[in-house]
Order: sequence, then structure tokens, then C-alpha cells
Amino acid sequence: MITEKLASIVVDTDYDKLPEEVILKVKQCFTDFLGVTLAGSKIPSSKTVKKIFRNGSGSSVIGSKKVGFLDASLVNGVFAHSLDLDDGHRFAQLHPGCSVIPAALSISEVRNKTGEDFISSVVAGYQVSILMGMISNPEHRTLGFHSTGTCGTFGAAAASCKVIDLGFEDIVNALGLAGTQTAGLLESDHAGSTAKHLHAGKAAQGGVISAILSENGFEGAPSIIEGNEGFLNAMVIQGNKSPTTIESYENRADKIIANPNYHIMDVYFKKYPVCRHLHSSVDASIEIYNQMVSKDVKIEDIVSINVDTYEIASEHDNYNPNTVEAVRQSLPVAIAISLLNGDLNINNIEINPKIISLASKVVLEHDKEMDELFPAKRPSKVKVVTQNNFYTCRVDLPMGEPEHPFNQQEILEKFHNLNPNVDLEVLEIIDELESYKMGDLMKILNKEFKDA
Repeated sequence: MITEKLASIVVDTDYDKLPEEVILKVKQCFTDFLGVTLAGSKIPSSKTVKKIFRNGSGSSVIGSKKVGFLDASLVNGVFAHSLDLDDGHRFAQLHPGCSVIPAALSISEVRNKTGEDFISSVVAGYQVSILMGMISNPEHRTLGFHSTGTCGTFGAAAASCKVIDLGFEDIVNALGLAGTQTAGLLESDHAGSTAKHLHAGKAAQGGVISAILSENGFEGAPSIIEGNEGFLNAMVIQGNKSPTTIESYENRADKIIANPNYHIMDVYFKKYPVCRHLHSSVDASIEIYNQMVSKDVKIEDIVSINVDTYEIASEHDNYNPNTVEAVRQSLPVAIAISLLNGDLNINNIEINPKIISLASKVVLEHDKEMDELFPAKRPSKVKVVTQNNFYTCRVDLPMGEPEHPFNQQEILEKFHNLNPNVDLEVLEIIDELESYKMGDLMKILNKEFKDA
């Protein structure tokens, strides 16, 4: 069964066997998570979630109080996903960090686990969530499910099981419990609602609950993934337009799981606080902005903006978003902001008449040839036509992908840009994560974060 194969991966994940580059990647993911989560804690949806939970002993809410560890996993998950700046994996089509890290952090802190325990749990959680995403997509997404919430629950459970060192059978049970809690609909995302943030929080909390219940004898269905009424049959297969059987997905799973790579190494980091499908177009637009500035061309000179891109990206075609969350899903508006500012960040993502006017000049075209490149690439070609000239730029993979990775300095710069009042020296302890108990480490970090 697929759950048993995933459980074996969790059991076999061992800090002492992890390559040095994998450990470094975990530390980068954790640093990125902390920066995004701390900044995300300050927006309205996060404040709403934070205020409904009481202070108490347990685990840290990033930048705030301590609450019960189950509550902390949910709150930090919401924070982490609220700016659309969290890490992701393009083949799995999900954001693993916003569910896996809050789960691993909350339970490792309350159980007084070591940094080594935390690192191995994050690796296991990323591995399982990414594997589930690759097994399930693109059909899962086609049906309208948000893989961050669904597949992320499996990953959060795997991470939680690893933290508390559950045995094989208990991990199988926990994954079974996680599978029956998987939730998250893309309607929440594309309608521009803050319900999207909840997907990550509930995935994190569901994973922790699954591990704790299993530890105490609660049983989950070992066939939750490939059973007659399991995850694949209920939430994936119907999205396949060609005749298919559960056996074909089991064969797909076998091939994907057999890959010995640590999939955390293929995770990308985000520069812009919008849906990842918009990033190639934003990169291209900013390059064109720089070309226009060098030629002293004004925004007012723009006649039209033509964008050729793959189908999923072209479907992000809301020309009149009425919330910031809707802007995060709007390709025309993201391009307009980028051309007006030469950047797209949390301070200039907004709606105003000038932005909407420029967005109205954007013409989106679905390029079927670019579909053939997806998901290995996420191509976009932007052409800006002015009164006297035109400017073009094509980007096949946005910045932050493993092929164009952020280095450590760029990750720290992102943290600083999001949280300018935090002294970056405090983050140096993450370099020595293994030498800390997670409770002690979070006490040091959160003291600095609360004062920022």
C-alpha cells in the first residue's frame, strides 16, 4: 500500500544519513519560513486567527505568545501562507513549508526535541507532501483541490510522526488519519478570499492531530490513499480525462516513490507575493521596465501589453480584483504593478485606478506550445508595445527555482525586506540549529521577533 511505502520513508529518514546540502536546505527553508511567517502575522486575517486563541503553555506563535501546540500549528500555518510568499514545488504543485514546518515546530517545541530531530522531521514531511503532490497532480488540481491543504496534511503528519519517533505501524495509522482530513478547494484561492490561508493552517494542525491520536492508539485506514473510497478514487481519478484505473496511479506512485532523491532540494523560494504561476510574467515585466527606463520611455507611452503563456497561468485573468487576495491571483494586475514600479512586493501590491487602467491594456494569450513545457517549465513571453517601439522578454523559469536558486544572502535580504526591524544577527543561531533544543531556540528567536 502507498501509505506503507510513505511510512517506510519516514522511518528511514535519519539525521545522521542526511547529506550536508539537504541539511543546509532545511535551514534555508526554515529561515525563509520565519521571515514570511513573521511578516504574515501582521496582516488582518492573521490577527483574526491569533486573537481567538488564549495565551498558555505549549508552543510559540511566531512573533507573539505561546498557545497550545495544536493551536500553534494552525496559527503559524495561516501566517506562513498569508502573503503567498512561502516556498513551493513546481512538480508537486503545492507549498510544503507552510504546513510541514508549523507542524514540526509546534510538536518539537512542546516535546523539547533537538534541532537534529526537527531537521529530520522537516525532511520527512517535505518528502511525503511532495510525493503525494506528484502522485496526485495535475488531475487533483483539475478537480479544484488545493494541494497545499490536501497533500500538505500528509506531509504534516509525516513530520509530526518523525518528531515523536513513532514506529512503522503508528505512522501508517497517522497517515490514514491524515488522509481523511485532507481539505482545501481552489475556489477559496481564486475567489480572492482569505480562506486560502486556512488551508495551510488546517493541514499543519491535522497532521499534528493525526500523529498524536495514533500515538495514543487511534486507528486510521491503511488503504486511505488507494482504497475504493480513498484519496485517489475520490479526489484524483475523476480529473483524468482519459480512461484510467487505480492500478495506473499505483504504478505512478511506485515510480515516483522509487526515486531516491530528497525532494526538498527541488523546492523554490518566492520573490513576489503572488501566485507562482504569475512569477515568470512578473520577471519578464520587470526586465522590460528596466529596458524602458534606460530608454526614458514613460508608462503613458504604452499602447498594449501582450502575454503568451501556458494555460494555467493564462486562466489567472481577473482584470478587476476587489481584494488584495484577488490581486495575488490576477496576472494582468501583477504585470501592471510590475511595470509601474519595477518591482512587486508587499508594500505596492494594491488596487488603484492607475493600476487597473494599465492592467486593461494586458492581452492574455494561451500558448499551446508552452503547455508542452509545463510543469518542467513555467514559460511566459511579455511584449510591451509603445507609441514608438516595442519591448519583449521571455522567461521560462522564474527566479528562486533550483535552476536559478536564491543564495543565502538573498534569503536573508528577503527576510530583512519583510521584517526590517529584526536584527539579522539573531538568525545566525539557525546555522547551529543542531546544538539547540527547539524550545530554547524559539525562546531566543521569538524574543527578538516580538520586539520588531
